[in-house]
Parts: sequence; C-alpha cells; structure tokens
Amino acid sequence: MAFEITDEFLDDLTTLIVEKDNKAITALFSDVHYADIAEVLDELDFDEAVYIIKLLDSEKTSEILTELDEDIREKILENLSAQEIADEVEEMDSDDAADIIGELSEERQQRVINALSDDDLAADIKELLSYEDNTAGALMAKELVKVYETWTVAGCMRRIRGQAKEVTRVHSIYVVDKEEKLVGRLSLKDLIIAKSDQKIAEISKNTVDAVNVSLDDEEVAKIMAKYDLEAIPVVNDNNVLLGRITIDDIVDVLKEEADKDYQMAAGLTQDVDSDDSIFQLTKARLPWLFLGLIGGVGAFIIMEGFQGVFTKYAALFFFTPLIAAMAGNVGVQSSAIIVQGLANDDVKGSINSRLLKEMLLAALNGFILSLFLFLFVWIYEGKTDLALAIAVSMVVVIIVAGLIGTFVPLFLNKRGIDPAIATGPFITTSNDIFGILIYFMIAKMILGI
Repeated sequence: MAFEITDEFLDDLTTLIVEKDNKAITALFSDVHYADIAEVLDELDFDEAVYIIKLLDSEKTSEILTELDEDIREKILENLSAQEIADEVEEMDSDDAADIIGELSEERQQRVINALSDDDLAADIKELLSYEDNTAGALMAKELVKVYETWTVAGCMRRIRGQAKEVTRVHSIYVVDKEEKLVGRLSLKDLIIAKSDQKIAEISKNTVDAVNVSLDDEEVAKIMAKYDLEAIPVVNDNNVLLGRITIDDIVDVLKEEADKDYQMAAGLTQDVDSDDSIFQLTKARLPWLFLGLIGGVGAFIIMEGFQGVFTKYAALFFFTPLIAAMAGNVGVQSSAIIVQGLANDDVKGSINSRLLKEMLLAALNGFILSLFLFLFVWIYEGKTDLALAIAVSMVVVIIVAGLIGTFVPLFLNKRGIDPAIATGPFITTSNDIFGILIYFMIAKMILGI
C-alpha cells in the first residue's frame, strides 16, 4: 500500500519534534521509503526538516537528499557543516554525490571534498565536477564492474565480487584491455556457464554500445531509448572506459527536458516554480507577454488599414477572432507534432516533403471546416459572396498556419536552437498576424472592395 501523507500524520510528527522524542521519530520512519520521507520534509517547516535530516542515519538521509526539491535541499545544505555533508555523500553513488556537492559554492565544495574519508570517492567527485553540465561526463557514475580480457573466468569471479559491492545494480560487466580501453561486454549468464579456465576474451561480446564523455545528455537519452538500454558505458576520445550511465539518470534528464519544453511552449523563458518570487516569475513571463502585446498592436494596425472593408461588410469584423483563433490553433498543432518528432528523433526526410505533407493535411482540414463555415454564414447573413470570402480566407489561413507551424521548428532545429520555443506564443502570435492580414486581403479581393 502506498504511503499517504495526511494532516494527522504531519501533526503527530510535529508534536514528536517539539517533544524531541527522537526514538519515536526514528521508529516512525523506519519502514518508510526515502522518496516518501522527502515528500514529508517538503511539507514541514524548514527547521523541522533540518532536525529530521540530522536525526536519521546517513544511509537513509543520503537517499532523501537526492529526492528533495532543489530549493529545500539548498537551504538544508546551508545548515549542515562540511563534515555533515561529507558524511551524507559518502553513502551516495559518485554521480549523486557530485550533483549534491556541485550545488555548493566553490569554497564549500573544496571543504566538503577535503572532509571525505574516502580518497577514491573524493577523486571521482573532482573528476565528475570537471565535466561540463548536461554532458555524459557530468551524468555518469564511476561505479561499475570491469574485467580485463586476459583474465580467466575463475580469476574474474574472484575479482568482481569486490567491485560488485560498490555497484547498486550490475547491468553489464565491461571488458577492457591493458590500456583500460573498452573492448567488449560480458553478461553474468555467460560468465557463470563458462569454463573456469577460459579467457574473458573468448566469452565476451566485442560489440558494445558506448557514448563519448562530451556527448550531450539528451543525445545519450535518445541512444538509450532507441536501443532499450538499462545502462551504457562512457568513454573518452581514446575509448578508455570512464564510467557508466544508468536508466534512472536518463529518466531525470527526460523529465527535466519535458519540463523545460513545456515551460517554453507556455511562454516561459527560464525554469521557474510556482513557489519562486514574484520578481523571478515576472522575468520568466514578461518577454513572451511583451511579444503578445507587439502582436496585438500589429493586428490593430492591420485591421485599421481595412476600415473600408468594415464599412460595407461589418460582419467581417465579427469573424476576425475566429480566423485568428484557427490560425493560432493550427500553427500550435503543427509545431507541437514536429517538436515531439524532433525530440524522439522520428522526423525523417527533407523539409520540403514535410511542408508538402502539412500543406495537403491543412488543405483537407481547411476545406472541411470552411464548408461548414460557408453554410453558416450563408444561412445567417444571407450573402453568398460574404460567405465565400470568409470560407476561402479560412482555408488559406489554415494552410499558411500549418506551413509556418511546420517550418519554424524545423528551421530552428537546423540552426541548433531548441525547437520547443516554436510551440508557444511565437507561433500563436505570428499566425494571428498573418491570419488577419490574409483574411482581409482575400475578403477584399473576393468582395471587390
């Protein structure tokens, strides 16, 4: 049964903290998963959260720290000494330890690393912190099981026991040569059924998927998703084995990327949370809102230039919101599909073929919708020419909006710009302006004004 955080549970916990009943608090959390404890700490007052972190043993709190909200974790780390942080990270895998220490100031980073009793872990953390953010090097863990191709199966079995103690889950055994270069991989099954005097080189598989240490983490995610990998080794330019990336880290990358794309599509220029300050939220929202304002002013200028059309056919004015809305909706639909395809590496072929397909799709959808709109205007207004002008305008507007929604993300992607930006107010605003302009130009031509 899933753990549920109730008001009663929080009240009881607060009472125990006030009474400093440490034994009862420890017992309360004894069978609770660390991810659930992290959610509990997010609900508590800051001082109460720090109290629990300092009370529970490092084996559990080290896991809790990795699950906490970043803002809460930052505040908690500020209230822990360098030695206390070192005690926590010594219970973590090297990648998690580097992530935690990387959130500290450079001065505190050095103090925490100096406080570590495990020299190997300290060296691993220094190495991981040296890699650029959002790369395979920054994402990988140093813990893995590796064997040399010259070892025998019997010797290998003895040696990997010690390595396996440091690895949470053994996905693969990596085979290296005397220069530490990755030359293959080995499954536990193959190792177990092999003869004890066989060389590792005889039973290992020479083909092994690996990524370069400088590869972008999103590209790593695509590779692991494509080949259904639970873990992938990381090598340098000389093919020397450096570490491995596991699927749990990739899930975090995908979640962060999805959050970023969603915020960009919603018109937010930076990563923000609902709990951020009004100033931070304003900085994130204002640029795109300003773009929307510019778009509205542009639409006003266009409509003002067609005042003569309104004088004779006032009904055209009342269909303006419909045309603008259809242009925006079609553009967002088209761009969202392309952005999703680009993210999943599913977009194949040339830009021209994509534009042709979208034009045909938009033409079909536009014809069906415009037919309905033609009948409505004809029945409601009783004017065939007016109904034809509005219907034809909407077909053209939908086609143009579809083309813009398809072309812009493809163009941005070619230029190395995140195409997710195209699904937000940028597409909506541009299509609103083009839609209104096309609407009045076609209406003016058909109606002979």
